[in-house]
Amino acid sequence: MEHALQVEILKELMGQLDAGKNVDAGVQYRMPTTSYVCPDIAAQEWQNLFRNHPQLIGLSGDLPEPGTFLTMDDFGVPILATRDKSGQFHAFLNACRHRSVKVAADPRGSRSVFMCPFHRWSYANTGDLLKVPDEDHFGAIDKSCNGLIELPAIEKDGLLWVHPSLDGQLDIENLLSPALASELASFEASNHRFIGEKTIEMNLNWKFANDTFGETYHFGKLHSDTLGRLYYGNNLHFEEFGRHHRFVTASRGIDALRSQPESEWNISQGTFVMYHLFPNIQFIVDKKSATLIRIYPDESNPGRSITRVSFYYTPDVIEMLEAEQAQDDELGDVYDMNSRAGKHGGLEASLEVFHSTIEKEDYVMGEMQQRAAETGMVKEVVFGRNEPALHHFHQNFREALGQPPLEPVANV
Repeated sequence: MEHALQVEILKELMGQLDAGKNVDAGVQYRMPTTSYVCPDIAAQEWQNLFRNHPQLIGLSGDLPEPGTFLTMDDFGVPILATRDKSGQFHAFLNACRHRSVKVAADPRGSRSVFMCPFHRWSYANTGDLLKVPDEDHFGAIDKSCNGLIELPAIEKDGLLWVHPSLDGQLDIENLLSPALASELASFEASNHRFIGEKTIEMNLNWKFANDTFGETYHFGKLHSDTLGRLYYGNNLHFEEFGRHHRFVTASRGIDALRSQPESEWNISQGTFVMYHLFPNIQFIVDKKSATLIRIYPDESNPGRSITRVSFYYTPDVIEMLEAEQAQDDELGDVYDMNSRAGKHGGLEASLEVFHSTIEKEDYVMGEMQQRAAETGMVKEVVFGRNEPALHHFHQNFREALGQPPLEPVANV
């Protein structure tokens, strides 16, 4: 992110804090709760926003070296992603060409050859069919055209993109917009390495889960003993990039910047910067760390969702954290969330934040919302003037499904 933009954002947030005011979209909207419970809408979402839409599956650091792989089955198509010996990223349908059994079951690892457990057909990490056991019994197979089915895949600026459809288009700059693509590239995410992950499966629609990340109004209330101690809440710098947006809110660290020259201001020291990448991604990133949050519907149940959270650091930060951990172990010191907030925190602290705030606070609220919506008696919820990210997300998903836009609340 350009330094001039960092200064602009920090100044706006400081101004909001000084004035005791939040961002103001100038309108409230009514959101029908049918969108969170209707099976027909859920089926449309599954087809249009997941099965037939580009998917961000991870960062380059998920495949850190040739021979590494990862698998997933979150959007209706079992994926095997690999990095071959030349460093090229591939994505395949994780299915043997004989009887369609998965050729890789582990979530990630290092392997150059994948073997189907059913009949032991084997494939290279380039997708090529290598061997058919007992081929003289089975019959001749043209190996040149019976490799793993390859899907459209692009690695760009440290991000791994896959399209679940064979004829799907992956034009990332057009998908993101040139401005957003350039801004994401500035964080140099190709330097980030995967360090761990967390999965949250709970009884709330995937959009209720997404709504958790759409406003700071609740920080000082729901999160008074967790994130509320680290972030101010009730402040937001918001910018749209087509169907995507940037969401920046002030941490307590912003106060220290006031006494520094603007030339030394660094946005990561006084805020967290989060990008919503339509339809289901929240991406918190700076030049040293990243958190990738992928939110998926449960295909069989609109009232349930799966959130995958992956954590990344640059190698120098990993080395620093390992040295600090070794020292802590020697001293017998155990850090709480506040003491780790002054550092990058490490995997344990990152997991604790998502456990104590997202899973045990935000998503618990979401489960209550889901239960109320399913009664059919709560017909709508209201998005406030201070919640523009929620306006933006829901207007865009409704447009993508051909639904009418949200209705504004009149005379408020």
